[in-house]
Amino acid sequence: MTAHLKGREKALAAFGWKGRKAEWIALVCLHSGVFTRAQATRFLGTHHERARRMVRALIAQGVACERIEPGVQDIGRVCRIFARRIYRALGAENIRHRRDASPEVLMRRLLSLDYVIDHGDLSWLPTEPEKVAAFEGLGIDRRLLPSRLYRGAAGSTRRYFPVKLPVALDTGRAVFVYAEPGHETSTALRSWGRAHRGLWRALREHDTSVELVAVVRTAGEAERARKVTRGWAEAGPPRNPDPRLRQEVERIRRAILEGAVPVLDEYGGLQAAMKRSAALTKRLRRQPGPGSIEGARTWRSDRLAGTCYR
Repeated sequence: MTAHLKGREKALAAFGWKGRKAEWIALVCLHSGVFTRAQATRFLGTHHERARRMVRALIAQGVACERIEPGVQDIGRVCRIFARRIYRALGAENIRHRRDASPEVLMRRLLSLDYVIDHGDLSWLPTEPEKVAAFEGLGIDRRLLPSRLYRGAAGSTRRYFPVKLPVALDTGRAVFVYAEPGHETSTALRSWGRAHRGLWRALREHDTSVELVAVVRTAGEAERARKVTRGWAEAGPPRNPDPRLRQEVERIRRAILEGAVPVLDEYGGLQAAMKRSAALTKRLRRQPGPGSIEGARTWRSDRLAGTCYR
């Protein structure tokens, strides 16, 4: 269920963590940096008291802290793993998950983790370098990947997949997760979709289907997400289009360019030939293909359902 960790959790043996607990710590660090005791209890399949003891042990090691988040209510305590040495051992030293965050970002991280917990069988790409390498490995130009340019005193840095939401990629299938932190409008979701549109189209051209999942906490958020993403599914390129259709379109095109009157007359003249070409082209575009965006769905978190901003 955690194959995408690729054995990185074994590096945590140096800190005294092994087995399922090491997997949990690695999962948290790579996907969110934060977790609740309810989430830990679900993943470990244990009693909440054992989850509490694990949290206390992390705090005693000086690698984590736990508190009631001041900007969020009805969530209980949130544990944040912040020690750089833990992330360094996992090969993710520069990931921003270890840093404190606003209530909005905190909620996005928790929701992302919640979805990954229940879908650990997917081939998740937890870090930015893994995401970039995976899509470039398909032959997709990184200029099509969602990115943001950060400017600082030391210069400019372009970061890819800057919102840091879960992405899974397997043979012929990609899953993109959007975590709704509790916005009152769909602006952020629409912006996220626009940023990924070029990548989704490129995936379709590479015979890879795209599945979009909006992770939400309320029925209202689910309905709003459905309304926004309903029209995002697009027909993909045909896998094996009828070659006769393309040949006929090309024949008409050449006849128009070369002024081949006998060919045009077969269709009843120039205007009729143009109409025939347009109809054939439309048929080609409508043929279903394996690389289409399959559609979008919502997934509601039960463990975080009562959470809201103060």
